[in-house]
Amino acid sequence: MQDPPKTPDDLRPKSKKTTAGMATGKSQWKEVIEALSVLQWVLSFLFMGLSCAILSVYLMFTSLWPLAALSLLWLAMDWHTPEKGGRGTTFVRKWKIWEHFRDFFPIKLKKTAELGPNKNYILGCHPHGIMSVGAFSCFSTESCGFSELFPGVRSRVAILAGLFRIPLFREYIMCAGHYPVSKASLIHLLSKSGKGNAVVIVIGGAAESLASSPGANTVVIKQRKGFVKLALEFGADLVPVYSFGENELFKQVILTEGTIGRTIQDLFKKIMGFAPCLFVGEKWAFLPFRKPVTTVVGSPISVPKRVSPTNEEVDHYHKLYMEGLTKLFHEHKVSCGLSEGHKLLLI
Repeated sequence: MQDPPKTPDDLRPKSKKTTAGMATGKSQWKEVIEALSVLQWVLSFLFMGLSCAILSVYLMFTSLWPLAALSLLWLAMDWHTPEKGGRGTTFVRKWKIWEHFRDFFPIKLKKTAELGPNKNYILGCHPHGIMSVGAFSCFSTESCGFSELFPGVRSRVAILAGLFRIPLFREYIMCAGHYPVSKASLIHLLSKSGKGNAVVIVIGGAAESLASSPGANTVVIKQRKGFVKLALEFGADLVPVYSFGENELFKQVILTEGTIGRTIQDLFKKIMGFAPCLFVGEKWAFLPFRKPVTTVVGSPISVPKRVSPTNEEVDHYHKLYMEGLTKLFHEHKVSCGLSEGHKLLLI
């Protein structure tokens, strides 16, 4: 039986975009929505705080100055709220836009052990990457199903404390369920919010973001022991978390130590608490590469409660944590897209 004659449409070469869409099973409209959902988040991450700060100052010199004055008055009256539980809502965590955000890469959350609701936990998330995309999607939203994987446990993402001093912007990040990564805030979450709290801290912070680049698996951890001491003080179990693919999302210009550019970066990081990274994405510079990110939650490390932990105890559990993180990395690296030869560098 002969094949039916081919139409002009059959003979016309298919575009790469059409082929890519067929390969992923996504419509062109779906890909556009995903790109826009990621773009709005990236622009918010980079510019929303600065824009709110500039707007507040600008309004003070216009006829709308009473609005700016009221916002500053509210800031003063509400100053300590972020450190006392904030105003997180499940409404923002469940926005549909976060599902499109997840699908862009895509991002997956992988569970390796149970986290019971009768304990509190400190989840150390690595690596920071440029924007901690994996940590945001998995723990700040419900797009990856955290509540279903860990019933009875509430993820609490701690971020730079200075962001909660910016009028308007602080309301947005509090509604998203973020908390300051300050001692007062962490103490409140671990001692006055009951059990079943999983406090997520991106341990490497700004220093780790400067080491982010495709192919790198560098974690800043050796001198970061404050979270271990806090875990001991409140008997919170330590849980290592690794986001495979986080460093593949942007290409960064790595400045050499000792150069003027790197000196400026380090100085800015010391003063402001975060580092101005020079990076580029796949499209329009800001849109990251469509690379899969798999965030793997490791097994909890049982930590006893010590009101005044000794340095030896802190060092002991810090070592156990680094060993647990290294084990987690090597057990899951191949299934998460890395080769057997990839190493984890702890600095």
